[in-house]
Amino acid sequence: MTGSPLRQAAYRRPADVAEALRIQEELHPRVDLVGPGPTAPATVAGLDVAYAESGDRLAAAVTVLDAATLAVVDEAVHVGRPAFDYVPGLFAFRELPALLAALERLTVRPDLLVCDGHGLAHPRRFGLACHIGLVTGLPAIGVGKTPLVGVWDEPAPQRGAWTPLRDGGEVVGRVLRTQDGVKPVFVSVGHRMSLDNAVDRVLALTPRYRLPETTRTADHLCRRALADANRQAATPAGNDDPATSA
Repeated sequence: MTGSPLRQAAYRRPADVAEALRIQEELHPRVDLVGPGPTAPATVAGLDVAYAESGDRLAAAVTVLDAATLAVVDEAVHVGRPAFDYVPGLFAFRELPALLAALERLTVRPDLLVCDGHGLAHPRRFGLACHIGLVTGLPAIGVGKTPLVGVWDEPAPQRGAWTPLRDGGEVVGRVLRTQDGVKPVFVSVGHRMSLDNAVDRVLALTPRYRLPETTRTADHLCRRALADANRQAATPAGNDDPATSA
């Protein structure tokens, strides 16, 4: 990636669940939950991961969009293996190494990361958006399709309506209606962003659909990459697919 180095903090891969929990507890206080973060970013990146049905392969994708036009200006993908077992609340450890590998292949440094997942709205207040924001040093937010924690009231049906997402008496995010009459999304701060700004950025990224364009483009990219990897794995050695061979 051009510009300043991507990594601002070392990523530590845990050996087991106990160490993963210790890492989250240790790093949580270092997260900037105030921001305010960029209010007029030039570029915004979407991060998403797709898994093979077997669960033993994943594709991590990053798409960088022009924040004004929402056109894709850069993209990168990494296909590999999950880096950690599936454990609720520790999902970031499965995906972070692959997402970091994809980020480091970019040629455009994004001003904001939008994760398909959660940030502060996490049992230990340290979801994927917090972790990747802290490691990269970039402002980050989480936009989840479903909640991981918390209780909330249903927001009004109009686009832009929201209600607080609360967990244990603490506001950990907002339940945001991005289109009239559609299901809301769950927005939370990851790193170096305010919650007000996070909501404004999500609305700017959802002019037509429920999910941000960052998430939609990254989802399409990682699914294509995973399908390509699966086809290559299924092709016997020495029998190149005539449709793809040179």
